[in-house]
Amino acid sequence: MQIFNFAKPLNFMRLKWPAVILSVLLVCGAIASFAINGINWGLDFTGGTVIEVGFAQAADLPKVRQTLSAAGFDDAVVQLFGSSRDVLIRIPLRADLVQAQIGDAVVAALNASDAGTVNVRRIEFVGPSVGAELKQDGGLAMLVALVGILIYVALRFEWRLSVGAVVSLLHDVILTLGLFSVLGLEFDLTVLAAILALIGYSINDTIVVFDRIRESFRKLRDATVAETINEAITSTLNRTVITSLTTVLVLVVLFYLGGALIHGFATALLFGIAVGTYSSIYVASAIAELLGLSREDMLSPPVETEGADPLP
Repeated sequence: MQIFNFAKPLNFMRLKWPAVILSVLLVCGAIASFAINGINWGLDFTGGTVIEVGFAQAADLPKVRQTLSAAGFDDAVVQLFGSSRDVLIRIPLRADLVQAQIGDAVVAALNASDAGTVNVRRIEFVGPSVGAELKQDGGLAMLVALVGILIYVALRFEWRLSVGAVVSLLHDVILTLGLFSVLGLEFDLTVLAAILALIGYSINDTIVVFDRIRESFRKLRDATVAETINEAITSTLNRTVITSLTTVLVLVVLFYLGGALIHGFATALLFGIAVGTYSSIYVASAIAELLGLSREDMLSPPVETEGADPLP
């Protein structure tokens, strides 16, 4: 399926410096937001109690929040979960209460109010040590993924492309985390899974471009590095657009119909795919070119046979 059919390659590399400057500014802004706002870690990482209850009728969230506040749970996070009658309540760690008793206290407060009788679906408690371990393991998982990709791309292609790929991935991860920091969105295990999925999606897109760059270097012997990269990106543009659009369609459905717990996952991937598509075109390829990528770096060394002239 052909969406675009260009008579000649688009000059993507003409905008490499504005793109690099924009990326640097965005990354600096994201890091500044980390320092000022931090990240709104979910209970999966900070620890706390999660209570899922069901009402006989549509739940009145303001009344539920008012009831919990009157019972001493001012910091409770209350949201719908799946339907208008299902409510998810998150209580952060409390030093003044026994965590095992928080769920019973919340349910008793709701039943004693005029919010309606509730049915308890589940009560889960995440300890602080478990949350800290999940945070550490999640960061380690992202680090191992980036190091593995660095080694893989260096072995398959060339070290300049390897550096470009990893810088591109770091760019995508930092900007996605920056979005959650700026908007104050909750970062839980589903968002961590989305970040890891984004790393895989973005590197797949980058590898396709790099593979076409290598083919273009073999085909376009008189072209400059910038012209070769433009040819490679233009030739993969149809594939990139189709893949991104189909993925975005699925994520939009997940965002609106997947329920509250999947919103963070869908948000991270929707933003990450947009940023990842941009970085595969500009950041990864531009970094490789700025590091001095040349045609000789991408081709195998000539094989000489005894009594014959070296191959060109």
